[in-house]
Amino acid sequence: MKQLFIFIIFSIALVSCNNNANTQEITNRGAYGINNTVKSFNITPISHASMILEWDGEIIYIDPVGGAAAFENQPEPDLVIITDIHGDHLSIETLEAVMQPNTYLMTPQAVADKIPEKLSHKARILANGERTNLRYLEDFSFEAIPMYNLREEALKFHAKGRGNGYIIEKDEKRVYISGDTEDIPEMRSLKNIDVAFVCMNLPYTMTVESAASAVLDFKPKTVYPYHYRGTNGKSDVAKFKALVNDGNSSIEIIQLDWYPTK
Repeated sequence: MKQLFIFIIFSIALVSCNNNANTQEITNRGAYGINNTVKSFNITPISHASMILEWDGEIIYIDPVGGAAAFENQPEPDLVIITDIHGDHLSIETLEAVMQPNTYLMTPQAVADKIPEKLSHKARILANGERTNLRYLEDFSFEAIPMYNLREEALKFHAKGRGNGYIIEKDEKRVYISGDTEDIPEMRSLKNIDVAFVCMNLPYTMTVESAASAVLDFKPKTVYPYHYRGTNGKSDVAKFKALVNDGNSSIEIIQLDWYPTK
């Protein structure tokens, strides 16, 4: 029987309020996550949609942007996952900087069509609904989840079928990365999610109310709000937390510093 993780949330201290009293942010950056003395799952937020996951020693970059400087002194990736073609998810300059000879790539077809052949030939292309295992990360499985807009005025941003959210699974633990999406039925119907990264920014994705409603439907154990800066500033993630916990106090909401002051 596969060993189960004992999830212990740590490093949630040093939370302070910024100038907006309704928005809480963790003031220190670094690796956050869930671990025990044998297994580990750590999160390093980079910016907006970009992050690094360290899971049992494997290093996974999600939507790396910001150039080489954004990933200076970070461990080299075993796998890079990209969700969509927009510039806050796909930066060819950054991709070329972080990809190493033994780094592999996972993308939707639309992303593979936009990157140089020297990179695209390394990509495992997934369409919405497809699931795969990778021989070089054999203990992991990956599933592409649809990500798209529902509101009429936002349909131009993310068409269904172009981009991917992802579920990454190992040892019966499941991590969901939403990508750019609204509260679509495919999100609401997710099951057994241990950690969810959920976007919320207008006009591109969804409101905090829609994000909270979806989270209350699929009931992940832990949620990290991310990708929450829109055209009019940052979304009110404190309100998101309140809405979720008013509806289900057992769902833990953890806010990391996705927008560090430089």
